[in-house]
Amino acid sequence: MKKIVLLLTLLLIVSINNYSGAQILTKYGDNVSTLNGIMKAYYDVVTVNKGEKPSYERDSLLHFGNVNVGWAVKTKTGKTAFKYVSLKEYHKESDDYLASKGFYEKEISRRVEKFGAVYHVWSTYESRNTKTDPVIERGINSIEMYYDGSRFWILGWFFDAERKDNPLPAKYLTK
Repeated sequence: MKKIVLLLTLLLIVSINNYSGAQILTKYGDNVSTLNGIMKAYYDVVTVNKGEKPSYERDSLLHFGNVNVGWAVKTKTGKTAFKYVSLKEYHKESDDYLASKGFYEKEISRRVEKFGAVYHVWSTYESRNTKTDPVIERGINSIEMYYDGSRFWILGWFFDAERKDNPLPAKYLTK
């Protein structure tokens, strides 16, 4: 009986050590070893208090090297266009605005498709200037990820906002 208890205790210790060793944290404490962890970090990194500067370094630690990101925009003529830039360029274009107004974005729904190590996340969001301000935008982030067996890497993301001519589909509003 003592041998069985000893064996079970050893198995429990090995399991605990394997679990805690599997968690990968960036230097900012973002858990990139789970899908929920990297999605939390994805939204946390864009949340900026008025007067603070977003962290390009923190954001880049979530991404595979040299990724591009993009978003749909309506032109003055009413046509849809797509802006496609490097992550660094995105920060150059957006950081001053985020710092001057403040920005809070949270996920309100998620759909995930996976094949092997490749993940596609449809993440519905709502944005505000602060956590308690009115919603200023809703939309969907389309996020491509790769899981290397230890951690998730964002390969790129793209979004489009909800508009009168582009309502959010019901299937992207349920958890």
